[in-house]
Amino acid sequence: MDLSPILFLAAYSVIIFSASLIGGKLSDVGAMTHTRIQVVMSLVAGFILGISIFHLLPHGLERIPGPHAGEKAVIWMMVGIVVMIFLLHIFHFHQHDFSDEASDHHHRHHHRHGGSKEHSGSVLSVALGLGLHTITEGVALGTSIQVALLDEHLAVLPGMAVFFAILLHKPLDAYSILSLMKSDGHSRRSRKAANIAFALLCPIVALATFWGVGAFAWGEGNAIGYILAFAAGAFLCIALSDLLPEIHFHSHDRGKLILALLIGIGLSYALFYIESAASHGMEMLDGH
Repeated sequence: MDLSPILFLAAYSVIIFSASLIGGKLSDVGAMTHTRIQVVMSLVAGFILGISIFHLLPHGLERIPGPHAGEKAVIWMMVGIVVMIFLLHIFHFHQHDFSDEASDHHHRHHHRHGGSKEHSGSVLSVALGLGLHTITEGVALGTSIQVALLDEHLAVLPGMAVFFAILLHKPLDAYSILSLMKSDGHSRRSRKAANIAFALLCPIVALATFWGVGAFAWGEGNAIGYILAFAAGAFLCIALSDLLPEIHFHSHDRGKLILALLIGIGLSYALFYIESAASHGMEMLDGH
């Protein structure tokens, strides 16, 4: 067995854990400005959007056999979108911005429309929602690494695209949970424990998925393709849920946000191009 994908997964897990911890600790430093958060979110959302379309969906298509692979892939992609929308409606978890400007905006919005609770959901609701979202990311990462073991042409950069999507997004999620806990008056000790637990979740799920997929030999059947198509839908929904709610509110910053979005998409395509070039190079070497 080629150990390089396994080593990559171990390295990815350590880096994701560390990045998530750092994101959570930033909540103790103080809230970032609203504009900066939205620019970062636009860049990350653009990158995740590209990963969904350029990486997860094509790899899912390659792993679904039969003449109707495209139809099956888009169905499972739609399932991923619907599941994530359902989770967003139930848990109201995808809110990263806790700056004063954002709070004032949402307060005015809720006042105009008949009032609202101070927070869109409790700490537990947000944590559960982001936890389920993180599980989806971990499954996508573990499955992507398993694909690299099954296809030696993808072993050059195993799971790199999904890894970067998670790495860029996970600190924002941790920041959301810890900021909400801080505003609700939770102790520093409980916030530290929650930060560590949340940081561990994605690596644990990724490792469990990797070994689970391998142990049950799902790579020989359809499961990997369906999982990747499902993850493509989930990632697509997460990217758009970051982008769409703020379009009208940020008309004054549209230039910055559009540029950040395009840079994120461009980076994801650059990674797709590098991965394709590396795979093509491996095929050429094998041909000789």
